[in-house]
Amino acid sequence: MRLPLGWLKDFIHFTLSPDDLAGKLTMIGLEVEAKELVEGDTVFEVNVTPNRPDCLSIFGIARELSAILNIPLKLPEYMVKEEVVRPDFKIEILDPDLCQRYAGRIIKNVKVGESPDWLKRKILQCGMRSVNNIVDVTNYVLIELGHPLHAFDLKTLKGGTIKVGIAGKDNKIKTLDGIERKLPDEALLIWDAEDPIAVAGIMGGLDTEVSDSTKDIFLESAFFNPASIRKTSKTLGLKTEASYRFEREADVEFLSTTLDRAAFLIHQAAGGKVYKKIDVYSKKHPPRSIIVKIDKVNKILGTKLNIEDMISIVKRLNIEVVNKTKESFSITPPSFRLDIKRDIDVIEEIARLYGYHKIKTTIPRAVISAGVSDRRHDVLLAIQDVIRKDGFNEAVNFSFMNEAELDKLELPENDRRRKSLPVKNPLRKEESLLRTTLIPSLINNFMYNFARGVKDIRLFETAKVFENIERPLPLEISSLAGIYYREKSHSLWKDESHSFYSVKGMLESLIDFLHIKVRTFSKSREPFLHPGQSCDINAGGTKVGFVGSLSPVVVDKLDLKITKPEIIIFEIDVDRLISLAPQSIKYSSIPKFPYVERDLAIVVDDEVSSFDIEKLIRAYPSELIEDVSVFDLYKGKNIPDGKKSMAFTIRLRSKNKTLAETDIEELHKGIISYLKTEAGGEVRV
Repeated sequence: MRLPLGWLKDFIHFTLSPDDLAGKLTMIGLEVEAKELVEGDTVFEVNVTPNRPDCLSIFGIARELSAILNIPLKLPEYMVKEEVVRPDFKIEILDPDLCQRYAGRIIKNVKVGESPDWLKRKILQCGMRSVNNIVDVTNYVLIELGHPLHAFDLKTLKGGTIKVGIAGKDNKIKTLDGIERKLPDEALLIWDAEDPIAVAGIMGGLDTEVSDSTKDIFLESAFFNPASIRKTSKTLGLKTEASYRFEREADVEFLSTTLDRAAFLIHQAAGGKVYKKIDVYSKKHPPRSIIVKIDKVNKILGTKLNIEDMISIVKRLNIEVVNKTKESFSITPPSFRLDIKRDIDVIEEIARLYGYHKIKTTIPRAVISAGVSDRRHDVLLAIQDVIRKDGFNEAVNFSFMNEAELDKLELPENDRRRKSLPVKNPLRKEESLLRTTLIPSLINNFMYNFARGVKDIRLFETAKVFENIERPLPLEISSLAGIYYREKSHSLWKDESHSFYSVKGMLESLIDFLHIKVRTFSKSREPFLHPGQSCDINAGGTKVGFVGSLSPVVVDKLDLKITKPEIIIFEIDVDRLISLAPQSIKYSSIPKFPYVERDLAIVVDDEVSSFDIEKLIRAYPSELIEDVSVFDLYKGKNIPDGKKSMAFTIRLRSKNKTLAETDIEELHKGIISYLKTEAGGEVRV
């Protein structure tokens, strides 16, 4: 907020230079961000934290300075000298949970016109324009005392009534800015006997504004529920000086003084007769008491203050001390200090006024115990390190997505990744669901970098994904996902390898690094992957993830304007992968006897995968089979339609002897016979 120093001196006399004053304010938590000269007066730009709405006024900051400098505070004049019996006018609060208190005064026979120079000058210094003497006074008091007010033209109010209640269905109002606004059902409004006349705590209505022809006014000062004002303001997209303060919670007690002060100034600037106050206070809350222990204060602050020192400090902050013993004292915070709720808040106030610079810097004492190793955390760090060494950079995204991102991935309605949880209060429509997969976030990261000319994109992310399992808490899965793109470019040498195999090889190395013995790859049915350039990753006999090129259908939706880009993605269930890694590594001696490799080519139906054949070979009942790998796939001449030939290398080794040719031949024939029976294949000659 803007703080003219000349205006500040109306409430407190100080001799500090502007720079010294800026230092004092900053040290007590009111950071001075800028300083300028406006019409001969120094004006500060002060950053007021959200928990201190009491400092959103000249008087509020003067009150803080009075406490820190321990000098008297001068209250502004607010006693209304001319009061007469009020006319027949009533106020009704229909929703006491949303409006705790509503007060007002009728002022008759005012002369609406130009404001006095002193009034115009002061609001101008705070960035407000002059409208007329009535409106200017309400803005002046808003800045001066921090409580919003509003003036209505009395003759426009029907039925001699003010009601405070919610909008209900299909209500509209034309606000002071000339815009007709459709109101949310739960929005709190100010009504006359028939129609809405203002959006409570945000902006008045155009039909009841004070104009040059206005003779009588109704001046309001109220307390509205902060959450209600915040929600309505956000829904309408309407932020005002009033809503800014009401959202942070106003002072329910001080609003009466503020009303009197405004009535006093209106009488000075516009004349008129001020009628008695109408004050409806629907809900009064008893003051809360907080016990503060002396030992706790000194232990936390590292000081040696006695109880009298502490009480002296809190009293300077207008905090009432209601009880005192040798070990503690009890306080009641003033109505404007809504942030003081616990003893630790009082301790913070003592430190602030005592002076942080007076508290000695000490090294904290802590008992260091032996750390407990977290295996999962250690393995996860190792996994991330392996991927980084392959040239990938780590991405960090919010844990949100939206339905449209799942639609882009062509996911069917029965896919488990459609079982998402909505976020109750999303910041944006694009972040309305908890992520069920990391892929959409990484695609967005890719698009951001690609649009800025990055030609080599390798990103990965490790984070939780959430699945709605119809229980109070969702299923949380730790996921590892990545995206890889490299633009093909002219080079001195040819690199014909497809990006898919580069990423697949990296993942194979990762699984080998974890010492997971059995890992295989099978045909993937993920709808967003290219059917001929993708596979599921299997380990320990179960699927742990997938890797593959984005399908042409999904790539077309990205509108990249390049021909056949190779965009590779992968996603792995980290928890499942880590669970398959051995707890400890058992080393064995180097084999004494040599291995023997035999190749085997078998013709099978197209539907049979290399993974199926490899699994069958590994399952053959023999201790001599050490490893199996596929090295060739052939379809074409001499191979019947609907068939394909796959070639495997089988590594054989005995722990007890060098294998004889007869042993090898007998085992080889047994495997062939087994595959013919189990896979319906024929050996290719």
